[in-house]
Amino acid sequence: MSRDVPNALRTRACELFGVEYPIVQTGMGWVSGAQLTAATSSAGGLGILASATMTLEELRSAIAKVKSRTDKPFGVNLLPNQPDASERLDLVISEGLKVASFAAAPRAEQVAKLNEAGVVTIVTVGAPRHAEKVAAMGVSAVIAQGGEGGGHTGTIPTSLLLPQVVDAAKGSDLVVLGAGGFFDGRGLAAALAYGADGIAMGTRFLLTAESQVPDNVTSIYLETPLTGTVVTSAIDGAPQRVIRTAMIDALEKSPGLLRFPKAAGNAVRFGRQAGVSMVDLAKTGLQMRKDQELSWAQMALAANAPMMTKAAMVDGDPDVGILPTGQVVGAIKDLPSVAELLGRIMDEAADVVNRLGGE
Repeated sequence: MSRDVPNALRTRACELFGVEYPIVQTGMGWVSGAQLTAATSSAGGLGILASATMTLEELRSAIAKVKSRTDKPFGVNLLPNQPDASERLDLVISEGLKVASFAAAPRAEQVAKLNEAGVVTIVTVGAPRHAEKVAAMGVSAVIAQGGEGGGHTGTIPTSLLLPQVVDAAKGSDLVVLGAGGFFDGRGLAAALAYGADGIAMGTRFLLTAESQVPDNVTSIYLETPLTGTVVTSAIDGAPQRVIRTAMIDALEKSPGLLRFPKAAGNAVRFGRQAGVSMVDLAKTGLQMRKDQELSWAQMALAANAPMMTKAAMVDGDPDVGILPTGQVVGAIKDLPSVAELLGRIMDEAADVVNRLGGE
C-alpha cells in the first residue's frame, strides 16, 4: 500500500533498485525463498532470493515463483566461486532481474558482465577499503555490515563502519546501505543521518510471517536476549554469529580434529541433496580454499555449514543445527507480515524525520 513518504526517505537506493522504500531484505540461505522475496518486493522493499543452497534448476523455479507473485523488482544472491556461477549469471540476465548481490567480492569479469546487461550489483563489505575495491570494479552498491550482523564481515560496529564507508564512497556514484542492528524506523533514520542511502536487514525479515522458518525455531529466536548470541569460528572456520545453544557450546569445546570427519561427511551429504556432483563439490571447495586461504579442515567445515543451517531452519531440529542471526534478534519480539513491518518502519522513520525537521 502506497503511503506519504517524506522526500528524505526517497533515496538514491530507491532510484537505483526501482523500489518505493530504501529497505533491502538480504539473501539468507534456506530462508529467503520465493515467498519471502516476493512479499518484500510487493510491499515496496527489495527482496533478494538466496541461491547458494539451490541448484540451478531450483533457482530457475524460484525466480518463476517470485514473478508469478509480484511484478516489482527483486534480486538474487550469488556466490562468485560456485562451479556454475557463469550459468547463474546468465540466468539472472536472461530473466531480466534488477539486482545481483554477493556476500563475498565477485570477480571483475562477473561485475562487467552484469553491468553490460544493466543488472545492478550489490556487494557486502566490512571495511572502507573493501568498498573502494569493489567500487573500482564497477559495483553499483555496497552493504556496509557492522559487527552486530552475521559476523562474517568483522567486528567493527555499524555506528563506526557505516560513516567511514560513506566517506570512502564520496565522489563516486556508489550507493551505500547499512546493515547490522537495524530493525525499525529509528534505525533507518539513523542510517540516513550517517549518510547512507538505506538499510539491509536479515534477522528482522527472518522473523516475519512469510519467512517459513519452523515454529519451534522461531520461538527460540523470539526468546533470545541481546546477550544470547555468540560469534564463533567453530562452525565453518570463519566467524559467524549464531544463537548460543548447547550444541554450539559443545562444538566450540570439541578439538578441531574431531570436527573434521563429520564436517567432511556432511559436505558430501549436502552435495547429494543439492544435486551437486562430487567433482563440482571438490571444485567449489578448492576455489574456496584458494580464494579464502583455507586449510583442508576449514574447507570441509565451510562446506558443512549449509547442512547445519538446514537442520534448524528447514528441518526444525536446533539440537543438531545452527541458528544464524544478527545481535538484533534480542530486540525483536513479534512476527508481523512483511507488509506490516515495512509500513511500520517507514511510518516510524517519517516521524523521526519530521520531528528533527521541526514539523
